[in-house]
Amino acid sequence: MMEDRAAAVAGTEPRTRDGAFARAGLGAAAILRLRSLSGWWRSRSTATRDGEFALVFALLSFTAPLSKIGAQFGDLPTHGTSAASVLLTLGMTLPMAVRTRWPAACLALAGTCFAVHALLGCPPTFGSLGLYIALYSAGAHQNRLRRVMVAAVAAGYLVFAIALHEMGSPDGLVDHLLFSMVLAVAFGLGVLVRERRVREAERRRLSARAAIAAERSRLARELHDVVTHHVTAMVVQSGAAQYLTDSPEKVSEALGAINGTGRRALAELRFLLGVLEATGESAARDRTPTPGRVPDLVEQTRAGGQPVDLVEDGEQDPMAIGARLTAYRVVQESLTNAVKHAAGQSTLVRLAHTPGWTDVEVTTAGTSGGAPASPVLGDGGAHISGGRGLTGLRERVEMLGGEFTAGPSPEGGFRVHARIPAGGAA
Repeated sequence: MMEDRAAAVAGTEPRTRDGAFARAGLGAAAILRLRSLSGWWRSRSTATRDGEFALVFALLSFTAPLSKIGAQFGDLPTHGTSAASVLLTLGMTLPMAVRTRWPAACLALAGTCFAVHALLGCPPTFGSLGLYIALYSAGAHQNRLRRVMVAAVAAGYLVFAIALHEMGSPDGLVDHLLFSMVLAVAFGLGVLVRERRVREAERRRLSARAAIAAERSRLARELHDVVTHHVTAMVVQSGAAQYLTDSPEKVSEALGAINGTGRRALAELRFLLGVLEATGESAARDRTPTPGRVPDLVEQTRAGGQPVDLVEDGEQDPMAIGARLTAYRVVQESLTNAVKHAAGQSTLVRLAHTPGWTDVEVTTAGTSGGAPASPVLGDGGAHISGGRGLTGLRERVEMLGGEFTAGPSPEGGFRVHARIPAGGAA
């Protein structure tokens, strides 16, 4: 007998498990269906949703199971259904079509019809709940003359209470206070929703402002790096070319270098203009420029007459584009400062790659007081940068979680060092 019972249990267990899986599948399908309907409902305009809600609300008010449910107050003798009661029910339901656009008008219509419906002793109706919906909508959506509206509602309720008393309503002061508290709760819920919506809008506004400020700062850094480096190189190269008139070949090389520098500057400026004009997905995809190669940058500076050596240690791990761009900008800004403030002084660019990190070090020889400025740039050289270079580099590196130092070196000259994580993103 025990074996038979065990066999019976074993036979029912798969069916029970299958039934549980089936119910779980039906539940998941129902949730997906509800989410789909919710998304479809939110995608419709506010006016359309309010109109459809008012229509459904009015139809439900005349449905037999719901017609006796409603907000009744005053305990006056009730009469049978009449044309007046039907019209008043429609007056409490159809104004919901404008509850978002004109909440005060919706409340005035629904409240007046509710009061007249109660004073005439009309039968209970589901549509009387429209008074609560109208109060909630007024609290949530009324933006102008809110205090005036509250005062008008309070005065209207006082007139309604006096009229009920004159018509023989048995409700006393406590009943009126309780009913007014219920009305105040409906209005207060709308006020809470409105305040939360205002706070959320303010949060989004501040977030957008912060994002705009960060993007402006980023573009300012990019413009600084592009304009300062390339324009400085072109000024130095063109200034040096005037001393090469006795050697046409060197003049040709200098002009070619100036031409190449100008083309690179134009290409980077076009990219930045494209970022400013881009919107949507293209802006998010193309906001970070493609960094150049440090060896090309060193060669370009060397071609302008600045003695620069490049030393690279270790094998470079795959780096995020933001990290590669930051390393490139550190070298670019450092070489620009070397050309401006230590023209002709030997400069060493050192890249050291370790697992997960890249160290960028640019050292310019000179005295501790600083090497003389480029004679080509003259007095205007110090004004080209605007003092934004090293500050911008520090922001770039620290934004990626790296470390940045810059200052005179003990041996004389100037040293810039940046430790950049390979996975950093701009």
